[in-house]
Amino acid sequence: MSKQKYGVELPGTLERSPEQAQRTYAKTLRNAEREYGRGERARRTAMASLKHSFEKVGDHWEPKEHKGPSDPQAAAGGDEARNHPRETFGGVDVMGHTRQELYARAKALGIAGRSTMSKEELARAIARKQR
Repeated sequence: MSKQKYGVELPGTLERSPEQAQRTYAKTLRNAEREYGRGERARRTAMASLKHSFEKVGDHWEPKEHKGPSDPQAAAGGDEARNHPRETFGGVDVMGHTRQELYARAKALGIAGRSTMSKEELARAIARKQR
């Protein structure tokens, strides 16, 4: 966390992202902090909200073509997500992209071994490369 904007500390990736992504995160975080108090749960809630409309691309977030959950954890939501954590794929929209689209991103990032990877493996590799 670094820069204060919209009354909250924004993660570095959001500082380099569109204003709408910053506002989405900040508004949800403020509401979640009122509901749950400051801490990890409020930040996870804000990040889940962000991932509904934005996808992490490189070192920033970009709007998704189609809104919706980006991974099995986001799709579960609520108590189900808390009680049975699932993989989040580091902000890569695995549910909103085809394997071919993820393959093209992996190719552009120079990820080796991509031709034999599954959709989930491609998403993991992209997330690792973007860290």
